[in-house]
Amino acid sequence: MLDRVDKRDYSLTGEGAARAVALGLASAEWYHSDVDRKTMKALMQRSDAAAIRDTVIWLGLMVVSGAFGVYFWGSWWCVPFFLVYGVLYGSASDARWHECGHGTAFRTSWMNDVVYQIASFMLMRNPVNWRWSHARHHTDTIIVGRDAEIAVMRPPDLLKVMLNVFGILDVHHSLIGLIRNAVGRYSADERDYIPATEIPKGVRAARVHVLIYIATIVTALYLQSWLPLMLIGLPRMYGCWHMIMTGLLQHGGLAENVLDHRLNSRTVYMNPISRFIYWNMNYHVEHHMFPMVPYHALPELHRLIKHDLPVPNPSIIHAYREVIPAWLRQLRYEDYFVKRELPPTARPYREDLQPNLVH
Repeated sequence: MLDRVDKRDYSLTGEGAARAVALGLASAEWYHSDVDRKTMKALMQRSDAAAIRDTVIWLGLMVVSGAFGVYFWGSWWCVPFFLVYGVLYGSASDARWHECGHGTAFRTSWMNDVVYQIASFMLMRNPVNWRWSHARHHTDTIIVGRDAEIAVMRPPDLLKVMLNVFGILDVHHSLIGLIRNAVGRYSADERDYIPATEIPKGVRAARVHVLIYIATIVTALYLQSWLPLMLIGLPRMYGCWHMIMTGLLQHGGLAENVLDHRLNSRTVYMNPISRFIYWNMNYHVEHHMFPMVPYHALPELHRLIKHDLPVPNPSIIHAYREVIPAWLRQLRYEDYFVKRELPPTARPYREDLQPNLVH
């Protein structure tokens, strides 16, 4: 029988962080599948055309669904339109935030910046903090004590997972964080990954976000209507379910403290609608191996290196059949993780890049 281990310290300034540094897991060298330079250079080409097209569709659908939601407000006919609006606001914005934060969605830098700021506001994320947080996530992916974006820690808090399907805890923490930043307060964890010179920018950004939310609440009170909040703020709750559904699959149930993305990230085949909402982030192993490849080139990157990767889950449901049992087992055995088999064509997992864990 397996023994339980001591509870992990996921804080960025505690024992877990010190252990990661001591083990050489911080800012380390990661495994990469082989792709020749010429091919990689072609894959990394950014395109304004693809991103403008997809952004016009995204924002256009938001305007149309929001307008019909407003028009039918007060009747049940508004519900389907707000359901669409909510997913575009509370879920699709996450993928736009992500890609534009990497600077890979558009070829033109200011376009990335504009969409990044809009999406950050929709998600109640401080655009300065989260840019640095996500940079750390890529440098130290699922390294305990280093990665600030580990969605499900061990042992898994399954109640928290379920509540966040509707953004209940996440929105509360996000708003508290924005208010805290707006008055100039930053936690020790935030200061660990945000350069001191960036803190004033984060304070200003938080103040802008908080002022917009205050104006929205005042408008709702003045009109004595929930409608302003249905358009700004609440979609982060009623529309985030798709973001949570897909996001939990990225690393859920997989290994911690490894230096091979094939062990800690998951690629899942998804339907065209989910891929549009998610901007191809279902190719998540590929994205982590080569984060500067734009979203529109990830299917081609997948085709080129899939021989070296675990076989993708064929659907979202199939992936959850792998993730949920892993979480349940981790409630008793925190060291458990799913070690996905590699095809015969793949280079094997290197022992020096793996943890000494039970699987």
